[in-house]
Amino acid sequence: MTDDVYALMAQAQELPYGEARTVLVEDALRRAEAAGDGELAFRVRTRLTDAYQYGGEPAKALATFSRALADHDRDPGRFDETHLLLWQMKAVVSSLTLFPEVPLARTYALLDDMERRYLAGGHSLQAVYRRRHLVAQHVGDDAVDDWYLKWRAARRDELSDCEGCDPTGMVRHLARVGRYEEAFEIAAPVLDSELTCNEQPQAVLTAMLPVYLRTGRTEQAADAHRRAYRVHRGRLADLGDIAEHLEFCAATGNGARGLEIVQRHLGWLDRAPSPHAEMEFAAAAALLLDRVAAAGHGAATIRRPAADGRPAADVPLPELRAELAGRATALAARFDTRNGTSRQGDRVRATLASEPIVDFLPLAAHHRRPAPAPEPEPAEPPREDVASVDDLDELLDVADERRTHRDVEITLAAWRRFDVLAGTTEPTPLQRARRLDGRGVECALDGDEEGAVTCWEEASRLFGELGDDTRRHRALGRLGALRVKLGDPRGLAEMTAAVDHFASHPTRDGDATGALLRLATSHVEHDRPAEALAALDRVDPQDAPDRAGELWFLRGQSLLLAGRPEDAAAALRRSAGAARASGGAAEAAAPLLLLARVLARRDGGPDEETFALLDEVIAAQPAGSPMRVAAHGERGLALLAADRPADAAADLAEAIAGWTAEGLHERAVHLRVDLAAAYLSTGRSLEAAEVAEEALPALADRVRADPSERAATRRCRLILAHAQKEMGEEDAAATFAALAEDAAGDGDHGAVAHFLDEAGEILTDLDRDAQAAERFAAAAQAHEKAGDAFGVVRARRRAAMCLLWCGEGDDAVTVMESARAALAGLPPDDEPARVWETALVSYDQARVLAQVGRLPEAVPFASAAVDGFTALDEAGPAEEAIRLRDDIRSALEER
Repeated sequence: MTDDVYALMAQAQELPYGEARTVLVEDALRRAEAAGDGELAFRVRTRLTDAYQYGGEPAKALATFSRALADHDRDPGRFDETHLLLWQMKAVVSSLTLFPEVPLARTYALLDDMERRYLAGGHSLQAVYRRRHLVAQHVGDDAVDDWYLKWRAARRDELSDCEGCDPTGMVRHLARVGRYEEAFEIAAPVLDSELTCNEQPQAVLTAMLPVYLRTGRTEQAADAHRRAYRVHRGRLADLGDIAEHLEFCAATGNGARGLEIVQRHLGWLDRAPSPHAEMEFAAAAALLLDRVAAAGHGAATIRRPAADGRPAADVPLPELRAELAGRATALAARFDTRNGTSRQGDRVRATLASEPIVDFLPLAAHHRRPAPAPEPEPAEPPREDVASVDDLDELLDVADERRTHRDVEITLAAWRRFDVLAGTTEPTPLQRARRLDGRGVECALDGDEEGAVTCWEEASRLFGELGDDTRRHRALGRLGALRVKLGDPRGLAEMTAAVDHFASHPTRDGDATGALLRLATSHVEHDRPAEALAALDRVDPQDAPDRAGELWFLRGQSLLLAGRPEDAAAALRRSAGAARASGGAAEAAAPLLLLARVLARRDGGPDEETFALLDEVIAAQPAGSPMRVAAHGERGLALLAADRPADAAADLAEAIAGWTAEGLHERAVHLRVDLAAAYLSTGRSLEAAEVAEEALPALADRVRADPSERAATRRCRLILAHAQKEMGEEDAAATFAALAEDAAGDGDHGAVAHFLDEAGEILTDLDRDAQAAERFAAAAQAHEKAGDAFGVVRARRRAAMCLLWCGEGDDAVTVMESARAALAGLPPDDEPARVWETALVSYDQARVLAQVGRLPEAVPFASAAVDGFTALDEAGPAEEAIRLRDDIRSALEER
């Protein structure tokens, strides 16, 4: 049974702290106790204390620690883990303050006991002073500054907190008393060092958030938030730290980000690691929700998961805010009753009443607060004064003429003046019909499409009754275009009727051209390029020469739809030239932008002309305009295609920020994936992961509506997986495994094998060797299905080595033999690769056999590895193989 205990502990060792690891250690303890092995049970119990402490269950750690300490005191020779127990005592003292039901006297008694044991062992009291400082800080004892000075002055030793955690506590003390620059100086060396502690660097980065903000180092504050929260968000034990990130969001105008954090962790309150963490999170969440409500989003709801018989529900934000504030206040009162001070209540009240430090701090280059609705500007008199015009026909003529030139301001002014006069002067039937036609235009401008249809239907009928066929067909053309847009089949016939009428009855106002352009536009919008081109071919260039730019632009669009990109480029060049001649670079923006897109997507990729066109569009358009935002997006994509990811990132970020600021989030979804790719290519893994994670929810929604979006989703997840891998995050293995599962659903066995190999490699780097062996074994099967003989050999060999490293020597021997058997399937046409793989198998097979004690069998494999590497002139590997062979021979001689 003790073998089972060791196996469970080995399994647990490969898991991160959390419920899964804790369950395995608990099982190991039960088995050790059932086996009657007291020493083994003692060792497992001490490890269970750590599992509870770092897995978010510190209350249980108090019990296991007390039992282990009692066993040690009873028989220190038999239960000898003195150093570990003294180390764990620090966390236990800290934990006692987190539970208001634990009498304060017990905490002080344990502190005294800790000091006695440290002195008896000849250790420094530095760690003891830190805990006395922590308790004094918790209760609001005036001696807190004295304990801080003693802590700083005492000698560090092997029982002191790590080189990251110790300064973290000092930073927190200095920040609370407003000594921010001192805190920064203490933290600076820590932030520049490599820390391996389970709590670092996320703890010191979190402690530095108020320091950075109060000293004006806002960019460092944003970076610290993003880096630290990525770690905290997966750890229940860090709920109190997560509360600090909520306070950061509230202090920096990042209500949307804070709301995401509240939503993600709200369910954790039902299993909070301690009442103190529950209090801190509840207070910070209430503050954040208050900020969100103040920003005008008080009608929002938050989904609260089910727990303890309470059903899941969407809770109104004000209701949840009040509940959380009350919860935090009540918990603080319990602590203050226990402590005999008002310290915790004061902290909660200060949190709930805290004010923003900065108005808005962007957390990334593409983050931008949505643009507020512009204040209505005082109405300026139109450039053409119509206020003095009293003739209704003249006003209608002005409106028609200015509308033709897209001068909306004067057009509307003329109609408003007409309406005023019509209140006292009865319009003629023709005037009423013309005004009704104009009212349809107003409805269309306001987005009231049904209203526009009604107006134009009636106007065309009235014009017909009056015998005004020209105006009747103008109205029919507009009506038909809108009906086609709304899916009404009658619209195409109405537009065609207008085209035919003006072909037979041309006017001096270019009505024939206008009708054809309107018809062509409708065909383009409905992906009918042949019909669009046919309509454009009927245009007489002399009928409306001022519309040449529009004509060539529509021709370029139609040719693109017809699959004729070179002809389209020529048409767009003519459109841009005509637009420049009539209205300058601003008017030419649309054809220039589309031409740049065409050139960027040619086989050779974007060239200098592409970038020059996009530069021209960006320079000519005002900041924030949709055309300029679109041009930034296109330039970013072009730079990415030209393998200039560092330059691409700035443009892509600008485009995403622009669309987001306008509330056009859908337009930014794919650009986020491209931005993540640009960041990944330039080594900015954190930014890549953050942007990819922002994009994935929207992509998931798109996939549900359009399965073709799966490709973009997988690309995004692949970027995320590589970014996680670069940062050494544990989640990378799971992300690659999920990608493998998706690829398996598509029957892409090669991709399955690749992703499983990646997952296995990551797990190997994390010393999760048993899990890595499973991934490599599955990868070998996928390689076999894909017909990749080399992949089969490599994956089986790596699986065998992982089995060896996790203590499964016999299984490692078997799997390595299967790797050797797979060598027979290697293709004969690549001899160097075959020799290389054979040598690697021989080398690792020798290692496996040597480790399991089968030394005589290992020697010939080591020799074969030497021969293989030497044949390939691989001096380094050959030397390694020689050393291995010699070590095995020496071990044989010593037998």
